[in-house]
Amino acid sequence: MKEIIIVGGGASGLMAAIVAARRGRSVTILEHKDRVGRKILATGNGRCNYTNLYMDISGFRSDDIDFVKRVLKKFSYGEAIEFFIDLGIYPKQINGYVYPYSEQASSVRDVLELEALHLGVEILTNVKVNEITKDSSHFVIKTSEKEFTSKKLILACGGKAYESLGSDGSGFDLARKLGHRIIKPLPGLVQLRSSDKFLKQVNGVRTDVRVDVLVNNDLVASETGQLQFTNYGVSGIPILQISRFVSKALDKSMDVKLAIDLLPNEDWQDCMDLIESRIEFCPYKTLEELFIGLFNNKLVLCLLKRANLSKDMECNKLNKSNLIKLINIIKYFEVNINNTNPFDQAQVTVGGIDTEQVNSKTMESKIVKDLYFTGEILDVDGTCGGYNLQWAWSSGYLAGSSI
Repeated sequence: MKEIIIVGGGASGLMAAIVAARRGRSVTILEHKDRVGRKILATGNGRCNYTNLYMDISGFRSDDIDFVKRVLKKFSYGEAIEFFIDLGIYPKQINGYVYPYSEQASSVRDVLELEALHLGVEILTNVKVNEITKDSSHFVIKTSEKEFTSKKLILACGGKAYESLGSDGSGFDLARKLGHRIIKPLPGLVQLRSSDKFLKQVNGVRTDVRVDVLVNNDLVASETGQLQFTNYGVSGIPILQISRFVSKALDKSMDVKLAIDLLPNEDWQDCMDLIESRIEFCPYKTLEELFIGLFNNKLVLCLLKRANLSKDMECNKLNKSNLIKLINIIKYFEVNINNTNPFDQAQVTVGGIDTEQVNSKTMESKIVKDLYFTGEILDVDGTCGGYNLQWAWSSGYLAGSSI
């Protein structure tokens, strides 16, 4: 019989294994891919943004945000940085985002695996867990290879995002069969899809914006940053950040649209003054020419089409009514959203095990004694910037130390 089995050798599973092993516990990791930590390799565009100096709770999403606060207090971003320094990761900070100085995600994965092996953690790969049951004294874990038993168990299986890297959603089924409530998993940090026909016209255009999410015409979220129009919809960091709210709303068959401000640093009147001054200085230009140097030409043509204005009209012939219409479109460029991209293009999972059934002091299940949860399998997800990995470190540390 094993003392502790951890199902899943991702970021939180490796952290839990190391912390438990440092306290003298015998730990076995069951990983269904051919190596541990594969998803770590994809983080930060291969550079691994492993935490953030501005670890504000606003960077996290959950149906119970107080649960997240309590866990993060147990193992902070500062403690995560020190933990990795001890393993050999020298930190590099860029606008609060923390990376290994090598700028290689493999560095983080490798030092975690090396430390686990050094501490005697048994790592078994290509082992798929099919069923878990528990009697009064131990867990029975049936796998593709053999049957294991253990006194204590940590489910660190991840969510459903990046299935090719190991997160296939199987952990939700295991937890559900053990009596836990699962908040429906949905794609998060993901691109958004639209059937609006104008998208083919602006495909590939990147521009700085403020984007508001309107659900049944109510504002539910806002972000600023660089947006990219694609032939299927919209992408970019601000889109990924708001995608959680879109996924939730679409799952309830609610109406979702984006209101995009194409000049976010100017209020409405400043935008009006700006366009009027451009007309005053260059009255000889056409409407298409008027916007050279302000917007991408593809976007200009799209704006003029929405305003029912000819690109060849002399700008000094633009009347006040049409100018107001044009400003309104610039400041409130609407995109209808009808779907998200699928899980295999999502960076995180929205939803998961209901945290009401988990003890925030220990990460132990309130339903099944000696069962613990870490990482993305829980109903916690973060925005871009190292928040999801910090959640993995914090929840993994707490489970490993508590067990």
